[in-house]
Amino acid sequence: MRALRKAAISVAAILMIPASTSIAQNVQPIEYTLDNGMKFLLMPRDEQPNVITAGWIANVGSVNERPGITGVSHFLEHLLFKGTDTVGTSDAEQDQVFRDQLTAVRKNMRAYTLDVQYQRMYRGEIENPWDPANDTDELREMRSEMTRLQDEQSQITIKNEFDSLYTGNGGSGMNAGTSQDFTVFYINVPSNKLELWAWMESDRLISPSLRELDAERFVVIEERRQRLEATATGKLGEQFDSMFWVASPYNWPVIGWMSDLMSYTEGDIREYFETYYQPANLTGVIVGDFDPADAKQLVESYFGRIPNRRPKAAPLATYSVPLLGEIRFSGECDCQNQVEVRYRSVPFGHPDEAVFDVMADLLNGRTGRLYKSLVEDQGIATGANASNRAQHYAGSFSFSARPKGNVELAELEAAWYEQLELLKTELVSDRELQKVKNGQAADTFRGLQDNSSLFFQISITEAYGGYEYLNEHPTRIAAVTAEDIMRVANEYFSADARAVASYTRRGGAEEVLLTIDDVRDSLPEDMVEMVVPQLEMQITALASETDASGLQAQLDEMEAQQGMVPPQFQTAMKFVKQQIEKRISEIESGSDSAEQGGDE
Repeated sequence: MRALRKAAISVAAILMIPASTSIAQNVQPIEYTLDNGMKFLLMPRDEQPNVITAGWIANVGSVNERPGITGVSHFLEHLLFKGTDTVGTSDAEQDQVFRDQLTAVRKNMRAYTLDVQYQRMYRGEIENPWDPANDTDELREMRSEMTRLQDEQSQITIKNEFDSLYTGNGGSGMNAGTSQDFTVFYINVPSNKLELWAWMESDRLISPSLRELDAERFVVIEERRQRLEATATGKLGEQFDSMFWVASPYNWPVIGWMSDLMSYTEGDIREYFETYYQPANLTGVIVGDFDPADAKQLVESYFGRIPNRRPKAAPLATYSVPLLGEIRFSGECDCQNQVEVRYRSVPFGHPDEAVFDVMADLLNGRTGRLYKSLVEDQGIATGANASNRAQHYAGSFSFSARPKGNVELAELEAAWYEQLELLKTELVSDRELQKVKNGQAADTFRGLQDNSSLFFQISITEAYGGYEYLNEHPTRIAAVTAEDIMRVANEYFSADARAVASYTRRGGAEEVLLTIDDVRDSLPEDMVEMVVPQLEMQITALASETDASGLQAQLDEMEAQQGMVPPQFQTAMKFVKQQIEKRISEIESGSDSAEQGGDE
């Protein structure tokens, strides 16, 4: 599976709205760099008249964090929607007074926690020094003072003003996403509102308020609980990732460890913002119906005034410590039995990335090797899939499968090693290799039809190293040979450099199924009428799907993107995944059931 599929961020992905995965081979945006170092990529196109997708991407993600502040990239993304010194309040001067007072209270609470609560934890009196349930009388008094100040501040706070200014002027789809390697903010606006976008986004970068910091901290904590603690394999997967990546900064979750979420300060957050959200570390991207000359003038006028408050951040020094022996991880969950075998592959843009991509496509799909062997011929799996994930500093290649009936996970694992041995010892036929290349060429030919998809492709590849990748990767795919596949299989897939995760259903555990009503109840009121009908259409379309392997690939893609899905869409995503799993089971069992989601 291509790295770009893994990196794409949109609600459409959650709702399983099909999106193109590659683009035409001649993407040539207009490059423009301001005096402060902020780069812009302008892509005028009139396929969608009077519409622009605009945004900016910061070369910072969880990989830039450190123990103690894990999750700060994602937390900061949340806070940047809370407005600026002037947007989001009816009294900017008084709002600043409240923010200063709250900062002082937080400082006192932190000092007390580190001095007193940690000693209580070391003595075994409490388990978590940051949990309000373990407060002393002194802490309760400070927390009460904080609540009082927050209540007073709320009287002059204009909730969601940043969003309402956009929507009131025809903007739509405002969102953001944080990954291990980048953070991106984006919105669709009418062509005649480009100046509004330039003003609001530059103001967000010049004077973010970090308003409602304490309330948002608990929003993020609850988001972590939903993504990990409330999912069948979330916490297991988190620990497996940590084992797999060893010393790499990929070994902590994007959302952060719970202890860090509860502990870092406003000072930590502002220092991080000033280090990584400076112009020299940002790229603006504008795609759609606009005049480049007008856009350049607006960019210069608004984004040109953003200062670089600190020296440019030093390049990240990281190296993935090689696996020196097989790692095995097992756990129980309220889930289907499943196994994953994972190897280190290569980072984004590496010469062998295209080989891994071709190899994954060779194994996947209803006509791919895994389905033919494990599902059809041997009848030991209900589904099997391979995926390649190329990230900025490192990559991974995985095999995953779910057993059929009472088949043991060890049998699935052994079947994978048999397939791997074929890749190592037998050259792929010209016909089989060409079929895979034809499929990828068809993706490229279809291209991207909408501004948003093109925006994401340009932004993400630029963050990884350069948008030129979009033009170069199809050529690299076409150049992959059978000898390349054999070489890569032998070089990277060794028995003493793999990690194996085995998850089995907990005894007596019964899976609780979500309904469409659960999704409806979980959504913000203003999103229900837009999201639920789309969900129902997608679930209905699932009834006609017949490619179990393709559906499994979609599931794997959603798993990779889950950490970047806003909390208000988490239940919707879980529901879609549940319905896809149900359809896969129907296909593989031979059932022709067309029952729709929400009726269980």
